[in-house]
Amino acid sequence: MVATSSSIASTDQIRLQLRSWPEVEAYLERCKGVIVPLGSTEQHGPTGAIGTDALTAEAVALEVGRRSGVLVAPAQAYGMAEHHLGFAGTMSLQPATLLAVIHDLVLSLARHGFERIYVINGHGGNIATTKAAFAQAYGTAASRGLPHAAALRCKLANWFMAPEAMALARELYGDREGHHATPSEIAITLQLEPSLQSKQRPLPESAPAGPIHGPDDFRRRHPDGRMGSDPYLASAEAGARFLDVAATALTADLQRFLEEPAG
Repeated sequence: MVATSSSIASTDQIRLQLRSWPEVEAYLERCKGVIVPLGSTEQHGPTGAIGTDALTAEAVALEVGRRSGVLVAPAQAYGMAEHHLGFAGTMSLQPATLLAVIHDLVLSLARHGFERIYVINGHGGNIATTKAAFAQAYGTAASRGLPHAAALRCKLANWFMAPEAMALARELYGDREGHHATPSEIAITLQLEPSLQSKQRPLPESAPAGPIHGPDDFRRRHPDGRMGSDPYLASAEAGARFLDVAATALTADLQRFLEEPAG
C-alpha cells in the first residue's frame, strides 16, 4: 500500500494541495494512505514562535511523505489550546470543535477511498480529542455505509514522543528539555525559519511543570509560558537532527501501519 519504494526529490510531489483530482484518483489506485499534519497556534514562551506546533508537525509530515511517497494533506494549524489563551496570539478550538474537525476530515478522506489516515501531531493537547474523533469517525463511516468503512484505520503519531526524538532530547538537554516551549521543538523551527534565531536570548529559570487548568491559572503558574524548559539551548543544527530522527522513526511506523491487514 506504499506509494513508492524510495524517497522522492521534492515535497511538491506529495503535497495534496498541489495535486489535481485526477492525480489523486490515480494515486488511490496504488496507495490508500494519507498523512495529515496536526498542530496548534499557541504561545511558546517569550522567544518561541506561536506557530511552533503546526510548523514542526508539517515539517515532519512532509519529510515522512517525501521518504515514503505518501500524500500529505494541508496542515490543520489550530488545535485544543484553551489553557494557553492567557497569552496574546493564541488561537484555540474547543475540544468538541476539534473533534468535529478531525471527524469530518477523516470521513471526507474515507469517502474517496483512503483507508489509512496517519495523523502526525505536534501538540500534546490534541491527543485525547483526536483519538475520540477517530472512534466517532469509525462509527459514522459504518452507519453511513461508506464502501471502505470496514477497512478504515486511523493512527495518531506524536513526533515529539517518538522514542528516538525523546532520546536525543535527553542527550542534548537533559532535564532542561522541560514540557512546553522545549528546546527540541524550538530547534526545528530555527532550522525551518532562520529569522527566528533573532528572537532567542537567555531566559531566567522556568517554572516547573504542574497541573494544567484554565488559562488564568496557567498564566499564574507559568508567567512567561514555559514549563521547565530552556529554549535558549536550541540550535538550527540540532533542529535538523530532530527532524531527521523523527522522520526516520515515523516513516518506519507509517510503513507498518500501511501494511497492517484490515481484519
